[in-house]
Parts: sequence; structure tokens; C-alpha cells
Amino acid sequence: MAAAPAGPSRTSSREEILNAAEEVFAARGYAGASMRAIAEAAGVAQALLHYHFRTKEGLFEAMFLRRAAAINRIRLARLDAMLARGRPSVEDIIEALLRPAVETGDEPLQGGARFAALILELTTADADWQRDLMARAYDAMATRFIDALMTALPGLDRASATWGYLFVVGAALSQMPTTGRAHRLSRGAADDADSDAMIARAIVFAAAGLRALAVPMPDAFET
Repeated sequence: MAAAPAGPSRTSSREEILNAAEEVFAARGYAGASMRAIAEAAGVAQALLHYHFRTKEGLFEAMFLRRAAAINRIRLARLDAMLARGRPSVEDIIEALLRPAVETGDEPLQGGARFAALILELTTADADWQRDLMARAYDAMATRFIDALMTALPGLDRASATWGYLFVVGAALSQMPTTGRAHRLSRGAADDADSDAMIARAIVFAAAGLRALAVPMPDAFET
């Protein structure tokens, strides 16, 4: 392997590149972002990007998996701790799923708003590598939470548990960035910067929906 280009340490440069890549990809989308623009944003030579990540696709994957893995580690650690104590409630499971994502959005240095934009782009992407990236980032974690929801609600079948999981995740994604919209719509009664208040309501809402799915009316979901 060729030697790394001279300049800052490889560790610091790699993190600087990933942070810059997150900003540029979120602002311009995958297609609109360029390795040159990312290098300029990171303040490093473009050759360093190719040394660490080889291609724009490789850089995007490393950038995305870094953030997804950090959030998922917290989610799974909370889920494992609850399961070790016994059978958690559906509310506890939902909180373990929601809170790490929402709290990431509350921390500017963690890039929650930018990461939410990147997830939205990936969920509508049609390239095979992008769909594979979503699967690698989330499917194993999602399966753990779906299984836990089915244990907490014995009447919940896998199809309904899967839909319920996706609905909850969709709600979390929309609330990762702090936009002030809740404050406007509520005429000041709600504040999306108050993550605890928002999460408390989201848990009540999601748990009620999941419990309703666990006892469906006959043929209610036939099409």
C-alpha cells in the first residue's frame, strides 16, 4: 500500500474527513457531492480521501456506518440491559429505540440533522449498494427490536411488529432535527427542543398503536 500523503495525523485526518463528508453529502446529496468539495471542507489534500476510502462510495459508506453504528450501540446496550432484568414493557422498548436517535439530533456536534437527511436519501435510493448499506447498517438491530416487541406483546405477529417498528423509526427520523415546527403549529405550547417531553408523548402514541396491532379485528388488514 502506498504511503499516506504527508500532513496531519491519519487518525485526526480521517475523522475530519468523515465530519466534512457528512456535511457535504447532507447538503448536496450523494450525486451532487464531490471528493474535491469534501477535501476542501475537511482542509486536507484530495489524495488523502482516496488513501483512506478509495472512492466516493467508500467514503459515503464509512461516513454513514460510523454514525449508524454509534446510535445502534446505545440502542442495543439499553435493550440488552432491559432483557437481562426480565421482560421489558413495550414502552421501555420504544424508548430504547427512540431516545438515542432523538438525542443525537439534539447535539449539534453529533450531526443529527445532517444524518437524518442522509437516512432519508438512502431510504428512497434505488442503487443496489445503497440498499445494501441500509441493510448492513440497520437490519440486525431492527430484528432485535422486532423480536423484543413480539415478546412484550404476545398477540403481535411479525408482520404487524415489523410495520410498527418502521412507523416508530419514521417518527424518530422526523424528530431528529430540531426545526421549531412543533412550536409554530402548537402556537408555543410545544417545543421540539424539549426532547424529554417529545419522547414521552411519542412513547405513549407508539405503544397505543402497537397494542392495537396486537389485537386486530378479523380481516382488518385484508386488502
